[in-house]
Formats: sequence, structure tokens, C-alpha cells
Amino acid sequence: MPESKFEVVKDLGDGLHFVEGKRCTIEAEKTFPVFEPRSGKIVAQCPISDAAEVDRVVNIAAKAQPEWGNTHVFERAKVLREVAKLIRENLDALARWEVLCNGKPIYEARVDLESSAETFDFYAGAASTVLSTGLQYELPGGPQQRFAYSRREPYGVVGAIGAWNYPFQTAVWKVAPALAAGNAVVYKPSPFAPLSPVVIGELLTAAGLPSGVFNVIQGEAETGQALCKHEKVKKVSFTGSVATGKAIQRACAENNIKPVTLELGGKSPLIIFEDSDIGSAVSAAMLANFLNQGQVCTNATRVFVQKSIVPQFTEALLKEADAKLKVGDPLKEETRVGASINEQHLKKVLGFVESAKQEGATVLRGGKRVHPEGVEEGFYFEPAIISDLSDSMKIVRDEIFGAVLLILPFENEDEVVKRANDTGYGLATGVFSRNLARGHRIASKLQAGTVFINTYNDTDVHVPFGGFKESGHGRENCVEALHAFTQIKAVYVNVEDKLDHCFH
Repeated sequence: MPESKFEVVKDLGDGLHFVEGKRCTIEAEKTFPVFEPRSGKIVAQCPISDAAEVDRVVNIAAKAQPEWGNTHVFERAKVLREVAKLIRENLDALARWEVLCNGKPIYEARVDLESSAETFDFYAGAASTVLSTGLQYELPGGPQQRFAYSRREPYGVVGAIGAWNYPFQTAVWKVAPALAAGNAVVYKPSPFAPLSPVVIGELLTAAGLPSGVFNVIQGEAETGQALCKHEKVKKVSFTGSVATGKAIQRACAENNIKPVTLELGGKSPLIIFEDSDIGSAVSAAMLANFLNQGQVCTNATRVFVQKSIVPQFTEALLKEADAKLKVGDPLKEETRVGASINEQHLKKVLGFVESAKQEGATVLRGGKRVHPEGVEEGFYFEPAIISDLSDSMKIVRDEIFGAVLLILPFENEDEVVKRANDTGYGLATGVFSRNLARGHRIASKLQAGTVFINTYNDTDVHVPFGGFKESGHGRENCVEALHAFTQIKAVYVNVEDKLDHCFH
């Protein structure tokens, strides 16, 4: 492997596309503006990849993939481990770019990057043990020996379409297992956060990934559709909204049928019983709603609190929120709430708060746009806590994707399980109780891909992540992702000198 040569990007002057191992720009009829959420400024105009450009890049990936796919898994693992090393060596500089790209506080960006390094390390180690198995067996009624084994083989070219709320981490969740399995990847980021996958491309190149195996195209819905419909793209993985997920699944069946992994939205519940430790429950509720400005698909905006402790819980929550939720410049270490992704999304969240007030809810704190000193033109929202709600209200039914916590009282276990499941989503749920038997019992009844008991929003690369119902299908992380980026082949071998037939 060549000695790593990696320098963190200094500016966007070299472009926001990544093709054949280097950052570049393209000639295009259309562009989209790239905003910096922190300041509210437009920092670039990014050319949009049309269908012809998508075709060009997919063909580059298709040409590069066979050599990479035939490279021994141990050699592929060396590249992934080197990327993990480079991330750790450049953590602070990479975190700064993630803040500028997304608007999250820099302390959160560091956590995302550390987790991403762990993800590359995990798939470097897991691939060699997951991608093949073998067994010996005998045919019924005779001593003839047979040997069979299975091979997990790469699809070829994988199309990946990413999200803007965790632009680096969610890209790594797709890219690391796809590359470990021997695929080439064409990645389309969200136009709201286009830089992070390009930085990943530069890390991969510095780590020794061959030219053309990982590429980044840029654009909006039309670009994503062209990628999904391309006949040489054999698998697609998408993170984003339910509406877009449905459109992607339709597109992936148009020209050639291809498997799809969909990690979509949520409207998760957090259930807090009266025997809970109030301080811990408050911590979980804040973690479940205010991390990353509330822009987290697993967010538990519906916080169900047993009636007997609602006053105590609410008082403690308001006190903790006022003390801890400092809104400000996300590049400052003391900031705990950064900027929303853009003006449009901020107005959407504000619209949810206004609809709640119109329907009779009470805003106990926050719910307004704020202008922190030094970054007055950025997209900042004061986290909201709202009570006096009913399950039929728009704010309780629809995904907000913002820092809005809803307090919903309940009487008993049967009632709250029914209400918690009364949603088209099924990404995550949470249960707080000192009675672990109850926690496990409720976990078996809740309709979601992840259940947190006495914690919330934990993630680990060893554990599968994904949803039930409208929240999608397929899983990311753990060995399930390696399965998702491979197709399995069975091979039967007769090890005897001759073959008996059945026509005796």
C-alpha cells in the first residue's frame, strides 16, 4: 500500500464531485446553491449531474469494480483500516467541516467521526468471516460424500443516496460495508449537505482505494432517479424521507429489478413509567429530542409520561432544558444546540409549533427562531417543549424532524402500548422503568426496529439499525449490512470419483 497522503479540504474551489479518485467539477446546465447553516450564507453553486453524467460515472464504476471485487478481502480490509486511521489523525479538522456542512455542534461532529472510524474498522475485520461458509454432507441412502459451500459475491455497482442530518456517518454506514464486500459505489449526497462524501472519497484515495471504485455525483431528485434506474446499478441504499423512499423503490424496479435498503423517517415514542428515575428519564427525553437540533430520524418527539409524575417530570425537564440547551455558534465548544439545516426546514419546524398552538396546545418553552451573537443570519431554533396535546393533532401525528418535545400523559401499560403503536412509522421506541421485566415485556409489543430500555439514541456498529412499517426495510450496521451488499451463491461439489444417478 502506498504511503497515505491526505490533506483536509481547505475550500470548495476544486468542486463537489468526486470521480476517478479525485475531487472535480463538471459542466452542467443546472446548479443548486450550497448553504452554510451556521451563517446562512451561500458558499457555492454546485453543478447538477444530469442523466448523461450519471451514465458516465456509473460506467466508470462498472469498469473499476471487477478488479476491486477480485482483490482478496484482506487487501480490501487494509484500505478500510487505513481510512479509520486517517479519520482519527485528522479528527478536529474533519469535524470542523462537518459543522460547516451540517450546522451541528462541533462536539457532536467529533462523536460522529469517531463512530465512522469504528465502522471502517469493523467491516475491515468482519468481511473475511461473513462472506463465505462451507459444509460437508451425505446424500440419503448412500455413502457418497458431497461438499457444499456458499459465496457472498458483490453486486457490482451500488447506488447510494444519503441524508443531510448525519452526512459523514450515514455515508460511511453505506460505503464501508459496500466496499468491504467488493462493490464499487456511486454516491449521491443530499444537496443540503454535499461535501462530506467527497471528503470520504479523498480519504479512500489516500488510503489506497483504486481509481473509479468510489465516486460522488451531485444533484436533486432527477439525479437520484437516473442513478436508481441505471441498468448497471445492481443495488440501491437510501436514507431519507418516506415519500422519497417510495419513489426510489418504484424507480429501482423500472429498468431492472434491484434490491433496495430503505432507512426512512420515524415518529418514535418514549414511554416513562412512574417508577422511573426522574433525572435519568429527563436526560433520555432530552437526548431523544434535542440532539443534532432534533434532526434525528429516531427522535422520540412523543414522550408518554405516566400521569402521576407528569408535574414532577415537567418541572425537572424545563429546569434542565433551560440550564443545558445553549443555542449558538456550532464551532464553539460550549454550544449544545447548533443551526437547523436551512431556512426552508426551519420554517417547517416553526409551522408545526404554530399548528399546535392553533389546535390548543401549550408551548412551555422555546418554539421560536433565535439569532445568536456572531451568527445572526444562521438558521437557529430555540428547542420547544409542548403540553396539552391530543393524539389527533398534526404535531403528534407527523414527523417534525426538529427540536420539539411533546409531553403526552397516560394511565396504564395497555393504553400506552396501543397509543405508541398508533403510527405508520416504526423506527425506534423507548421505555423507562425500574421494572426490567416490564421493559422487556413492552419491548416485545412495540412495533419498531429498535427499542431502548432505560436509555435512548444509542448506536453501535455491531447492532443492526432499521425500521418496521413505513420506516423502511433492510438493516444498516453489523453483519446484516454485509449481507445487504452481497448476493449469495450456493456451490455443490461431488468429491467422489463417479456420480450415481437416480434411474436404477
